[in-house]
Amino acid sequence: MMTTKLPTLFVSHGAPLFAVEPGSSGPALQQWGAALPADLRGVVVLSPHWMARTPMVMTTAAPQTWHDFGGFPPALYTLQYPAPGSPALGQEVIALLQQAGITAQADANRPLDHGAWVPLMHLLPRAQVPVVQLAMPAGWDARRLYAMGAALQSLRDSGVLLMGSGSMTHNLAEFFGGERAVAPYVVEFSRWVEQRLQEGDTEALLNYRSLAPHAHRAHPTEDHFLPLFFALGAAGAAARPDYLTREVMYSMLAMDSFALQ
Repeated sequence: MMTTKLPTLFVSHGAPLFAVEPGSSGPALQQWGAALPADLRGVVVLSPHWMARTPMVMTTAAPQTWHDFGGFPPALYTLQYPAPGSPALGQEVIALLQQAGITAQADANRPLDHGAWVPLMHLLPRAQVPVVQLAMPAGWDARRLYAMGAALQSLRDSGVLLMGSGSMTHNLAEFFGGERAVAPYVVEFSRWVEQRLQEGDTEALLNYRSLAPHAHRAHPTEDHFLPLFFALGAAGAAARPDYLTREVMYSMLAMDSFALQ
């Protein structure tokens, strides 16, 4: 049992190209990950690239690296992240969710999608820490994802890093537009979120859709922003952010990543 409670983490995983084009965000994640305790027991990560009708938990012993994307350079498809899974930790997650009234099921065959393995390649490049992935239940809103994270808070006391992997902004229609200058709305939205995090204004964040500037342009759909609420719920209301990066890639992908403690 660890004597120090681990922080939680929100990571913007960007485009799949982040695996080979790390910018300044990749080294920032690697530096932060290198300072994690050597006896880290596991990583539990929620990614929007696994959607399910009901909460699902990976219990795969040796999850494969899934290249769940198309049309990218061939080098991306050769990358592997051979981290072990942890069926025991997966069952622990299921039990904690059920104690909180959240019915969850095991998936013993689930591979790691790029929302999990791409940021983990930077964060924990040796791929030795067991990884358990959670599905994002389709149709769940920010409050329900916050409650899911809160249900797992106790894992932070026993060497488990809880991580939400998404994107601070995610308008793919603009990604394919070819623009490279940083779009002003991306900065305005991202800094609004940062200010609310610094103030501990959870209610404003939960209502970001109506309160944040450019919320609908930053996120035409919510899937890549909702992992933030999983990390926030796991951190608790008193948590404040420690930013690892505020980089913007491809004009419209804010790569904000931060620890919460």
